[in-house]
This record gives sequence, C-alpha cells and structure tokens, in this order.
Amino acid sequence: MDVTDAPEITVESSTTSLPDSRQTFAPSPRSRVRHGAKRASYRLRDIYQLVDDLKLGHVGFVQEGQVFVIPITLWRVNDHLYFHCANKGRLQKLLEAGEQVCISLAECTEWVLTKSAYHHSANYRSAVVYCQGERVTEAAEFDHAFEVIINQLETDRWSQVRPPNAIERKATALMKLEILDGSFKSRSGGPNEEPEDMALPVWHGTVPVCPFHPR
Repeated sequence: MDVTDAPEITVESSTTSLPDSRQTFAPSPRSRVRHGAKRASYRLRDIYQLVDDLKLGHVGFVQEGQVFVIPITLWRVNDHLYFHCANKGRLQKLLEAGEQVCISLAECTEWVLTKSAYHHSANYRSAVVYCQGERVTEAAEFDHAFEVIINQLETDRWSQVRPPNAIERKATALMKLEILDGSFKSRSGGPNEEPEDMALPVWHGTVPVCPFHPR
C-alpha cells in the first residue's frame, strides 16, 4: 500500500491528572542528571508525554551477570507502563521475580550546527526510568491495555479488528510496570557560540535530523 493511501493516524490521549504526591520525582543518586543539569526535569508529565509520543524504548537489565539492552514497544495507561513479550520469556521471569529494569527513551529532532566543532549539538527529548512490574493476568485489563495503544494508532480501531484469541493470549505475556524513579532531559533552540567565533565565515543554525526528500 502506498503511504498516501494509509489512514490518518490520530493519537488518543491516555493522560490523566496526577496525584500531588506523584507530580514530580525527587532526584535520587541514580536518576539525578549531572551533565547539563539545567536541561533536566523530574516531572512525570514530561516523561509521560515522551512515552505517549514515541511508544518505543530500550529496556536494560542484568541476568546472570550479563547486561542486556533490548528495544521494546512501550505504552502508557494512566500511571503504568505496559509492554508485551513472549510468554515465559526472560523479561517476564525477571520482573515476576521482583527485579527492577531501566528503560530509556530518546528522540532527536534537529542537529545544531555551530561555528566551532566543540559546540555542535542536537535538539532532543530523552528520559530514563527505573521500574518494577508484574504480568497482567486478568482478561479485562489485558484487553484494555491493548485497546489503548491500538486506538492511539488509529481512533476506534480496536472496535474494528479481531480481538486476541485464546492461542494469542497464551503466547503473550503483557507486563505492567510501575515507575519508581526517573528523569527527563531535553534541549531546544539554536546554536551556543563563543563571542570570538561569531566572525567566522561559516553558516550556523539547526537542520532537521530526517529531512524530507521528495521522490
């Protein structure tokens, strides 16, 4: 199918109002942003927005002394994150054993070109969160979690497609995560230059990371 024939994608928000105690994380030793601290945020709404926009993250964990980082589809329903994996897979077993995982998300939108090599940068949003979780075993919650992400891809799509059957439910482990701690970091705007570099005859400014190239 040509991309021009694809249905328009609309995002159905899963944002809810947050309890006062959960509006902002207090920076902890593991979540505190040290480099570029002025660009950091510990507000859950910033983290939630990035999850809602990207729906793609990388989960890091340690198993038998080996470090793993795996890309996953990740989405949010109210104050919990969800992802699915193979039933009886290592991530399911690890979370059900009470272990924590670290999830990172990042989006780079522009390269920032400056008059000096040192100050070249990027405009981006990123988040790192620490989570613990459990498997969803209730059929109603299983369906609702998948309904949320499918309807975010296209409004009311869940009501049009076939729901998961018994074989698919058995093969899939839906994991529900609670965010214990985390931070958000972003950059926007133009170049930062040294005053003495401003006279250099070289262009500076921002360019999109993925410029559109017509066929």
